[in-house]
Amino acid sequence: MDENEKEQGKQNLGFESLDVLIARWKDGTFSEIIDDWKWIFSYSKRYKWAIVFYTLLGIFSTSMGLVSSVASKYLIDIITGYKTSKLAILIIIMVGSSLFSLLFSSMISRISAKLGIYINNDIQADIFDKIVDADWLEINKYSNGDVLNRFNGDIGTVSGNAISWLPTIVIAIYNFIATFFVILHYDWIMAVIALGSAPFMLLMSRFMIKKQREYGKKVREMSSKLMTFEVEAFYNFDTIKSFGIAPYYSRMMRWWQSKFKDISLEYNMFSIKTNIVLSIMGTMVQFIAFGYCLFRLWTRDITYGTMTLFLQQRSNLSGAFSNVVSIIPSFLNSSVSAHRIRELVELPKEVHIQESTELDPLAENGFEVRMRDVNFSYVEGTRVITDSAFQAKPGEIVALVGPSGEGKTTMIRLILGLIRPEKGDAVIVASNGQEITMNAETRHFFAYVPQGNTILSGTIAENMRMVREDATDEEIIEALRIACAWDFVEKMPENIHSNVGERGRGLSEGQAQRISIARAVLRDAPVLLLDEATSALDVTTERRVLRNIVEQKPNKTCIVTTHRPSVLNLCQRVYRVMETKVTELDEEESSRMAMDF
Repeated sequence: MDENEKEQGKQNLGFESLDVLIARWKDGTFSEIIDDWKWIFSYSKRYKWAIVFYTLLGIFSTSMGLVSSVASKYLIDIITGYKTSKLAILIIIMVGSSLFSLLFSSMISRISAKLGIYINNDIQADIFDKIVDADWLEINKYSNGDVLNRFNGDIGTVSGNAISWLPTIVIAIYNFIATFFVILHYDWIMAVIALGSAPFMLLMSRFMIKKQREYGKKVREMSSKLMTFEVEAFYNFDTIKSFGIAPYYSRMMRWWQSKFKDISLEYNMFSIKTNIVLSIMGTMVQFIAFGYCLFRLWTRDITYGTMTLFLQQRSNLSGAFSNVVSIIPSFLNSSVSAHRIRELVELPKEVHIQESTELDPLAENGFEVRMRDVNFSYVEGTRVITDSAFQAKPGEIVALVGPSGEGKTTMIRLILGLIRPEKGDAVIVASNGQEITMNAETRHFFAYVPQGNTILSGTIAENMRMVREDATDEEIIEALRIACAWDFVEKMPENIHSNVGERGRGLSEGQAQRISIARAVLRDAPVLLLDEATSALDVTTERRVLRNIVEQKPNKTCIVTTHRPSVLNLCQRVYRVMETKVTELDEEESSRMAMDF
């Protein structure tokens, strides 16, 4: 894409974006854009003096560019007229102004990059804190991909424009006005030609915008589909190899590539045709300006230097006009991105009950987990838990059993305070009888081992210290011993400092589970939650792990969801979760259920 095509693209976007702004004004939603920009400026104002300095540098750089152009005009006049009396001073002025312009342009680029990084980091840090503290149900309405897209893409758009938008407006308008008056000073007709060329081309290209948008949308959609196929293929690489279906995926890869190729080449041909038309229009305007200059030169009304200045500044004026117009789509894009980010920012926060810290001194005595008459639904009208009770005391292992999808993990989420009962109570009870409703502040009393592989890339020690940053190597090794993980970690090249891959690559499922349990043991919280956390362990290891955990601290409350009969035989209480009801089983029912497994 050449410079003319780029400039025309800016103008097309600007014209279309102006239509959008007018439509938003008419339908009364323009205030939303203003609100979005108020939010953006709440970050921009932290760097207001840097923005002022950035703007002044831009104005000065533009001025030096104009001075250099005017100096070159007089230099050409001197050379063509063989008048050398002021040659040296003009060369100094032209070279000096060009160097100054280059220096300040470089400074602007550096300052813009630094400010962009600072404000991007500020926004990301703030948004990350708000996402982490958002209500669990509300944030889970957004897919992980959507949240990541907003967190990276939209924040990048906002940070890129939050600092530069206002200076860009001021500098572009100053450049446009200053260039126009420089041309006007020498010839008002040439100023009119230069001023009229950009809007003329803009109006002529308006009919092409719709088609360009359609092709652009098709290319982006096809690119997304191809990328989705690639990501899924690489994510399921082991499955593809195991089933021996690599040839099928190779054919599918080529099919998607062919589809993308066809739409891309179709768009490319349209772009070539469009560029030819626009280039012809641009060349016609340029010929008009060039012809006028030749006529004025022939009649000796202007000099060669003035002609050069006219032609150079006509192009500069057209570029300045494009820069002014291109501000509008940047304005809208930033507004859209800011609105998407604000949707995450404005999500309801988790419940924080500060009185929960009053229980900290009682942690050594352990806590009871209790639920009374709890009702819960993820979706209105579809009950998951109905009028149910639950109790787990210090020193007990309590099991939650039942068919998959009946609500066991929901019970864990209620215990952790990630979700709240619609009716009833979910509380943590201290040894002195004090009760606190489950909330974000009670979560530090729990150590949780969820289903699935939760090992992150890094060393085993780094994975362990996620829950206790100040843990010593000795404490980590002791936790690994309790979880029956030290036996294999000790044999690794650098034991606890050995690296593991993403999702525990390099470890078996049973080894990954034992490290996850060891991490929960290291946290040494009064309540331990194991959600199918021993499913990959053999019976002997499973029993030894659970006994070690209970013996580590007699007052620990241990709650497990399981399908393993070996676990049920170790439990003091067993609750069945079925058909939305949580029911405590008596000893006979528990024994019979263990035998049925």
